[in-house]
Amino acid sequence: MSDPNNGNNNQNNRKQWLRGLAVFSVFVLILGGAYWFFFKYNRVSTDNAYVMADSAMISSRISGTVQDISVDNDTSVTPGQVLLSLDPKDYQLAVDEAQAALIRTEAEMRATEVSVAQSDIQTAAQQDSARSVIAETQDRVREGEHKLEALKQQRIAALADLTIARRDFERYDRLYKQQAIAQQQWDRAKTTLDKATAQLDAVDAETEAVRSSVGGARQAVKQSQSQLNVARGGRYSVTVLRQQFSALRAKREEVFANLQTARLRLSYCTITAPIGGYVAQKRIQKGDRIQPGQILMAVVPLEGVYIEGNFKETQLTNVRIGQSVTIKADIYPGYIFHGKVAGIRAGTGAAFSLLPPENATGNWIKVVQRVPVKIRLDKRPPPDHPLRVGLSLIATIHTEDRGGPMLMKNTESKKTVP
Repeated sequence: MSDPNNGNNNQNNRKQWLRGLAVFSVFVLILGGAYWFFFKYNRVSTDNAYVMADSAMISSRISGTVQDISVDNDTSVTPGQVLLSLDPKDYQLAVDEAQAALIRTEAEMRATEVSVAQSDIQTAAQQDSARSVIAETQDRVREGEHKLEALKQQRIAALADLTIARRDFERYDRLYKQQAIAQQQWDRAKTTLDKATAQLDAVDAETEAVRSSVGGARQAVKQSQSQLNVARGGRYSVTVLRQQFSALRAKREEVFANLQTARLRLSYCTITAPIGGYVAQKRIQKGDRIQPGQILMAVVPLEGVYIEGNFKETQLTNVRIGQSVTIKADIYPGYIFHGKVAGIRAGTGAAFSLLPPENATGNWIKVVQRVPVKIRLDKRPPPDHPLRVGLSLIATIHTEDRGGPMLMKNTESKKTVP
């Protein structure tokens, strides 16, 4: 026969166990809720975060042989500091050749300019002289033609006088032979005839002289016209010289541009740091032959590093630009960096990969995508806790303040006028 006390004891023990389980469950729920509230509520975290930097990949713009290297891996450099230099002999020779070509072209320009001025003055003087001679000789021709016209009238008068004198002399001569008149009258008639004959001969001689003078003046006009045509041809040669001078001026600009290009290429023989930072991935040695675009080394600005955290798309619902972030680095256990969300990428990492997924082909399996979030540190990492590019981090975004934008606003960068 069973003991009723044992049944009561078992029942009491079960109740106590259930009560303890309930208390423990409540305690665990309270602890879990407290942990979630204090450590998970309004927070999203990822361990897929890494240190990034806008590193400068150093390359050469020209081909050449490495003559000297001034830095080594892990060397600190400042902006403008010389990193390496190339053998400048070939490029210095190109500068010297371009300089000589410029000097030669400028000398040709000066000589052509003098020729233009000299030919301009000479041909202009020849033109003016020819025009003056033409005007003078044409005046002489006109004067001679007028004189010929006057002599023509004089000859008509002289011929009339001669005709009268000859007729009078013939009459007086018959009378004289008949002894009807005196010797004195016959002499007077003979003198008048001789005088009229001489006057006509004088007019004819003067006419012939004036006619010869007019002919000479007309020949001089033709010669002067020829000289004027030659002078005009000389003026065309001046135009040609001016065109040659313009061509030399354009050639001078071309040669000067070649000189500037040669000097610029010579300056490329010295490669300097575009930014400050630390040298990494030095891949060259003295004597190496390099080509344009070949990566020689990198300059990493450790003071300007930032964080890139790859969050799941489901974690970005409440993430806004400007929210505070706490960062833990695996290299520094227990040390916390502080920053803020600076940007949310415009697409997922898969969308910008080299071979983006083709979700419209074949069987499709949904995969939670990750979106890069850029995080800027509130201050530079301290010297005793430097962050190096590529270090693994744990980034936690505090999403309590949701007043910030989800997209960066357009801001125009202000250029500083030197």
